[in-house]
Amino acid sequence: MENFVLIVLAIFLGYFLNKLKVFPTNAPDTLNKFVIYISLPAMILYQIPKITVSFDLIIPIIVAWTVMSLSAIVILILSKVFTFSKEITGSLLLVGIMGNTSFLGIPIINAYYGQSALPYVIVYDQLGSFLALATFGTFIASYYSSKSQISFKKILFKIFTFPPFISLILALFLINIGYHSIINDVLNSLGQTIVPIALFAVGLQLQLKLPKKELLPFSTALGVKLIISPLLAFTFCYLFFTKSQVVEISIIEAGMGPMITAGVVASMAGLAPRLTSSIVAYGILLAFFTTGILFKLLQ
Repeated sequence: MENFVLIVLAIFLGYFLNKLKVFPTNAPDTLNKFVIYISLPAMILYQIPKITVSFDLIIPIIVAWTVMSLSAIVILILSKVFTFSKEITGSLLLVGIMGNTSFLGIPIINAYYGQSALPYVIVYDQLGSFLALATFGTFIASYYSSKSQISFKKILFKIFTFPPFISLILALFLINIGYHSIINDVLNSLGQTIVPIALFAVGLQLQLKLPKKELLPFSTALGVKLIISPLLAFTFCYLFFTKSQVVEISIIEAGMGPMITAGVVASMAGLAPRLTSSIVAYGILLAFFTTGILFKLLQ
């Protein structure tokens, strides 16, 4: 419950203090840089080495990547149909595809299935969502934020110099290797700053009333993330897996609200920051209800 309260409080404080003009106009950019260069790498280095792969744990990974790939195709088709700008398309390819599968996923799945289900959440999040953010997300941010033609070489350079990606590569070599307790505690503490700082930055940029021209991409992103993605997950699992708890968990994870850090990456890249923040904020709040409905349907 405290996670849910923190989400609402952090967004509200950011929105309220922005109205009072307490923070400078560049505050969201500064906060986002802290998340990208410090908080997110720390969380990756803390979480990834703990993963132990088994056959059941492969299912969430397969579902995560399948759903994200199909959702990306849907976004690209809809962006072409609705003639969205390059910046908006890039934003939707980040926040309309990658879900908040850890911070939202852990308390929600824990409430529905208990602590025994959490390893599946961690795998879905770390080897699905976060891995996609560090690779696919970096590519999208690099390609769609470019005002001119960008070469494949430049994109690769941006990917391999992106702090979360560097942390991911390092963390993969550290699987099953323990840290000293002090390092472990420091990484954990830094990693926990992601949510309050990123959500506060979202609140600073949030506009309750969006311009009419942004309502269509806003609805498109949330429609894909909260409705189409879990439907794709359900269809894929129905065709290829037998009904089980790990399958249900994977489907609900696919329907989580937009990933906070994906919103940070989109905003940092200049991909419609105002629209991006609104999609993340409203999507997270709506996900409390949509995942509840999804759980009831799966039963």
